[in-house]
Amino acid sequence: MTRVWQWNRPVTVREVLEDLQQERSIAYTTVMTVMDNLHQKGWVRREVDGRAYRYTAVSTRAAYSAALMNEAWSQSDNPAAALVAFFGMMSAEQREALQDAVRMVSPNLTETTPGPTAETAPANPAEPAAGAAGDGFPTDDATPDSGR
Repeated sequence: MTRVWQWNRPVTVREVLEDLQQERSIAYTTVMTVMDNLHQKGWVRREVDGRAYRYTAVSTRAAYSAALMNEAWSQSDNPAAALVAFFGMMSAEQREALQDAVRMVSPNLTETTPGPTAETAPANPAEPAAGAAGDGFPTDDATPDSGR
């Protein structure tokens, strides 16, 4: 899969074989079997090209990694504890990447959050509602230039 993801284009067994042979000795049939297994598992799709197939990744490496993390997390009997342990294993660079990712999805989270209802609206209309300026929550009018 690494080769298919790296090249980001349809590849043949022969191309993958030749690239792998620069690192180690490997048989054509081994590569062909692995590519066929990847196709059967739904990780790649293939199209006939002459007497060979051209294989293309079904999803990105990032999507695959995310699916693995989600699967592992969903199988935990205590997801919150699993996340805490996972975050504790992260390097400073990984934590920074996580913070960047949370910032990227935060606008999507506020878009799907319903507006105030009679139960959540402030009793006094002059009182700021959740998401108002200064409470630390993003608002719809927050922009990258607004400092929030």
